[in-house]
Formats: sequence, structure tokens, C-alpha cells
Amino acid sequence: MVKENLASVEERVANACKRAGRKREDVLLIAVSKTKPVEMIREVMETGVVDFGENKVQEMCSKIEEINKPLHWHLIGHLQRNKVKYIVDKAYLIHSVDSLRLAKEIQKEAVKKGVDVDVLIEINIGEEESKAGIHLTDTEQLIREIASTCPNVKIKGLMTIAPFVEDAQENREYFRQMEKTRQYIDSLAIPNVTMKELSMGMTGDFEVAIEEGATMVRVGTAIFGNRNYAI
Repeated sequence: MVKENLASVEERVANACKRAGRKREDVLLIAVSKTKPVEMIREVMETGVVDFGENKVQEMCSKIEEINKPLHWHLIGHLQRNKVKYIVDKAYLIHSVDSLRLAKEIQKEAVKKGVDVDVLIEINIGEEESKAGIHLTDTEQLIREIASTCPNVKIKGLMTIAPFVEDAQENREYFRQMEKTRQYIDSLAIPNVTMKELSMGMTGDFEVAIEEGATMVRVGTAIFGNRNYAI
């Protein structure tokens, strides 16, 4: 069933790209495997997918160990500073950097391990109290601070988790603001910063996100089915 779900999502991604006049290869589909067993991840791997998203450091580390294949693991959940040391050399991309303190912790651990760490800056575009991320208006300042003080932290773009809505169209304006912000920061040509990536859109709204410029969409439920958080 997972493979059929993936094929359906893949078709929807391709159609959204077509509507937006974009190339399919311009959008990366990240299969969000949080809370799902390794067997399901292996099924998706058989189709050639190498990008997987996890929310929790411990779960991500144990899956990396168990699968032991050269996959791209994306940490998309909130990252606590005391967990940074476990993943600086394991995460392909950390999507959820939202403070200078966190960036400095990543910098410290990156130096210890002798690595550069690719990150995205998380923006709380809907200004929801329940969500992490910085205010849109603080984006430029935070990026400049990280870029000037954390040479091993490589900012690659922006990320957001849009509000949960019944109608995906309600998030279109938020996605539009994210793309405008990405373009603006890109135009500043800040040293040590590239603004290539825009990670936004999940199962409920990824097609609208693609139409508004997402380069990465994070899809879990539509591929793996509903989650049981009671486990």
C-alpha cells in the first residue's frame, strides 16, 4: 500500500509542478517517516527514494543505525541544544534552526566533529504560539548573526510549517510570503548564505506550496498512512 500511496503523491507533485510551469526535478519530495517502522521505510527505499524526514533525534539515530544505508536524513522537528551533538554529522539537512543559541551549539559541535552542517531557518509564518520558528520580520537579522558567527553552519534556505487548515488555499498567502522572503534574503548576497531551498508544504497543502515556490515538500501521512502517537 505504501508504494501505491507514494506513486499517487508523486503524480500530484508532478502535476503541481506542471501547473506552476516548473520542472519536476526542482522539487524534492521528502518522505516523512516519523513514528513509522523501518520496514515501511525500506518499502519506500525500494522505489528509489533516499530522502526521509524525522522529528526526533533519538528516533532518527536509531533508524540510521538499523538501516545503515547512505540515505539523506532530514531533521524536521524542533531541535534541543542538548541533542545537537548526536546529529551534527548524521543529518543531511536540519530544517528547524530558529535561534542564534541553537546555531552556536551546532557550530560548537560541528567544529568538534570537523564537519559543516547544512541548515534551514525556520519561520513561524502563521505566528502560532504552539509552533517553533522565528517571526518573519526577524529573519534577516538572525541570518546575518548566524552567518557572521557560525562559519560551519551553512544556511541553505528557509522552512515553515503553515497552519493546519481544511482548505489548502488558505495557506497560499503564507507560502507566497515565504517565497518573497527567500528572494529578498537571496538578493542581499550575505556571505556564507545561499537561499536555494524553501521547505514548506505537507500532506494537506503541498500542492499549493509547490505552486508558490517550495523546493522541498515534507509528506508523511499521504505516503505512510495515519500515525498512532500513542505507541
